[in-house]
Amino acid sequence: MPDQQKYNNKLHDTRVLIIGGSSGLGFTAAEAILESGAGAVILSSSNPQRIGTALDRLKALYPSRASAVSGHECNLADEVNLENNIKALFDFATDNGSKKLDHILFTAGDRLAIKPMTETTFDAMKQAGLVRFFAPLLVGKYAIKHLKAGRQSSFIITSGGVSQRPHQDWTVVGSFASGHFGMVRGLALDLAPRRCMVVCPGFVNTELWDWMEADAKNKLLQGVASAVPTQAAAQPEDIAQAYLYVMKDPNCTGQVITTDSGNLLKGPG
Repeated sequence: MPDQQKYNNKLHDTRVLIIGGSSGLGFTAAEAILESGAGAVILSSSNPQRIGTALDRLKALYPSRASAVSGHECNLADEVNLENNIKALFDFATDNGSKKLDHILFTAGDRLAIKPMTETTFDAMKQAGLVRFFAPLLVGKYAIKHLKAGRQSSFIITSGGVSQRPHQDWTVVGSFASGHFGMVRGLALDLAPRRCMVVCPGFVNTELWDWMEADAKNKLLQGVASAVPTQAAAQPEDIAQAYLYVMKDPNCTGQVITTDSGNLLKGPG
């Protein structure tokens, strides 16, 4: 008689859309979700080449699951076409509405708009929020139609530690990040009984920081490690565990899940 599989198979044969899944947090989440038995994982990115590379990597890592992964281009930084791009993504991910989704994970991001307030403009502020705020809000609109009805289904947004621990010159970024908290609480009611949560990482060593010179990045990683209780900069694989948790817990909705190396326990600075 085989062992029961009461806890390990909660994502078995699920259909999961990862918006921003070609790299960083989204890619490692795709790995974790595939390893958890998902039946279909759909990645999106604004860059078709990066989608292709990500799909090739996943198929090489999980050759027996090669048919379970697919991808679709979706440009979230195009204000004029943003809603149409999201609608087209959902048409692809659901096979034109015939296959509803079990989970939607939003990990997309762009270059952080870090700038003194005296140097920013309204247009720059609006652009800074397209990918990180307005896009997930619109995704929430369409999640009502395309997520399976029931508390097993979820929409998960990714925010950032600046939402809870501000930094000088990060005011625009922090404002949108803090807005995620109200967004998921409202969407948790709008989507009910489907669930909505926000995962809030602190610093994570992803490709987001690859623009830095190697020495500068190493100093940054060392500085982060010395400043947090865990004494290590988080890796994207760490954050994947938080995504798995909120997907699997049908009793969790409208919540902020913080995974920040203990950064909030430290004093000012």
